[in-house]
Amino acid sequence: MSAPDFSLLAKRRFGPMFVVQFIGAFNDNALKYAMLFLVTFTLYKGDENGAASLAALATGLFILPYFLFSALAGQIADGWDKAKLMRIVKAAEIVFMALGLAGLALQSVPLLLTVLFLMGCHSTIFGPVKYSILPQHLGPNEIMGGTAMIEAGTFLAILGGQLMPNFVPPWEAGLVATGLAVLGFLASLAIPPAPPAPGGVRVERNVFRSTWHVLKSAQDGRDAWLCILGISWFFAVGAVLLNDFAPLVTNQLGAGKPVVTLFLLVFSISIAIGSLAVNRLLGGRVSARYVPLAALLMAGFMIDLWPATGGFVVTAPGADIARFVRAPGSWRILIDLAGLAFAGGMFIVPLYALLQTNSPVAERSRIIAANNIVNSLVIVLVMAVVIAMAKYGASISAVIATLGFSTLVVALGSCWLLPETMIKRLIRRALGRTQPSPPQDIA
Repeated sequence: MSAPDFSLLAKRRFGPMFVVQFIGAFNDNALKYAMLFLVTFTLYKGDENGAASLAALATGLFILPYFLFSALAGQIADGWDKAKLMRIVKAAEIVFMALGLAGLALQSVPLLLTVLFLMGCHSTIFGPVKYSILPQHLGPNEIMGGTAMIEAGTFLAILGGQLMPNFVPPWEAGLVATGLAVLGFLASLAIPPAPPAPGGVRVERNVFRSTWHVLKSAQDGRDAWLCILGISWFFAVGAVLLNDFAPLVTNQLGAGKPVVTLFLLVFSISIAIGSLAVNRLLGGRVSARYVPLAALLMAGFMIDLWPATGGFVVTAPGADIARFVRAPGSWRILIDLAGLAFAGGMFIVPLYALLQTNSPVAERSRIIAANNIVNSLVIVLVMAVVIAMAKYGASISAVIATLGFSTLVVALGSCWLLPETMIKRLIRRALGRTQPSPPQDIA
């Protein structure tokens, strides 16, 4: 086993790109949550329905560009030098963050919603680039470690962006984000060239036709398509859990806002640790060996959260972290949360590494763009089911249980869909087959 090669962070072929993507993820969330804090605690104070409606609209505007422009972004990324494209995107981020700062200072909801849409466009273009550039700058034995650090950094950046508005006024959060956008652009100047594959790419401007072509191309590659489906399920589960932390803690568990922050910390840090741990377990080798096991662990911890949260006894309404952790059953909840997040990190990193290495070089950005489209579709569908469950009176614990049992089905299916996994080896040994098949690394 080998630890992640953190020396990559000091190398020009990885360090600047890591900084750029870290700042981008931080700013996306800092702007969104600064706006939500402004709306919830200032502009729509006391109007719970108005604040909730605006939050839903903000989320929708941020996700909409993924549906509309992901295919176009993938085509552009495959046809341009990716380093130059990153610089253009990061320069645009400075403008968007400055507009966001103005919106926060003026308390202008229309301007803030416009900026959120623009940042969604920014992330739509940046997403395919940040993963498709890694195989051009990293060696085959560095892909897993680089991907693990990207995922760990992304979730820590998301955490930081979500938490910052808790400690500074919204307009100051916007000021910090604008300053960081400038640093991100400066870091992008150090990214080495990443020229496109020979032959060029014809950009299809019709977004519906280009989306269809990109999805069809991804589906033609079985290995890449399985990775996309797994990644999409992970992000759908994560989106539901992050959305439900606040109501779960405040309404069902009866604890206060600091406990919501604790849940975010445990979840994000555990994903980061799991992302780094799977690279260590695999010794830097790109393999799906632990993916089904990770999915089973995710399912098990989510299913256990059902009775753990459902049977939790509130000792003091609005309890802070100290009172919460002293309450009977609280550590079971935290362990389940940390366990499912840790397993999630182990699940997502190999799939992203496999998606990069199994995609044709000339189409890599478009395949990753297809992944972003499917991610968005699956998140919307799962969210729709969750909303319907809530409408018919299902508790958040029941929603988590449903996700857990659904993930169990995904895990069991992956045991047979993936050609060579640790679970298959265990079954083969249990059946007395002493001659193992040659190892396969593809998903």
